[in-house]
Amino acid sequence: MKVGVVSDSHGELENLEKAVEWLVKNEKVEMIIHLGDDSDDAREIEKFRVEVLKVPGVFENHYQNPTIPNRIVKEFKGWKVLITHTEKSHENDLPTDLKPEKLVEEKAVNIVLHGHTHIPRIEEKDGVLFVNPGHLKKEDKKGYPPSFAVIDFEEETLKVKIVSLDGREFLTKTYVRH
Repeated sequence: MKVGVVSDSHGELENLEKAVEWLVKNEKVEMIIHLGDDSDDAREIEKFRVEVLKVPGVFENHYQNPTIPNRIVKEFKGWKVLITHTEKSHENDLPTDLKPEKLVEEKAVNIVLHGHTHIPRIEEKDGVLFVNPGHLKKEDKKGYPPSFAVIDFEEETLKVKIVSLDGREFLTKTYVRH
């Protein structure tokens, strides 16, 4: 199963649309995950007729709404994935929010998909894979170009690619189930 991951669109709907169009056309993704800032931007991608899963960013009004999950654990082909805006607990968390550190420590998840930092990342720490697709802003003070991720989930392996908005892969990793 192929999944596209975007984050930190911050109202840059043109870049979000360009990323999702590339993911649908070139990778044939079955789902798009939006990791927040600004999760309402995900409405713009409904026209692509692909399943959309989203969580709010920590500074969005939605983050304080207890009926909207701030963190989700979802399984893809046996891989347990934490979908969150931040890789760690945040001061704006609600008391009932899942605690990323606890899930990682207990090995309750294999993968943490997060945004927030705007810095593209594929890194394995203590048997858990952390993936940040980057951001979709036209300009960002941290100096990284707009980017997004593709994750191809298989039973025993997964391949993660981070792709710049112009379609160039610049980070890739194949991960084997432990």
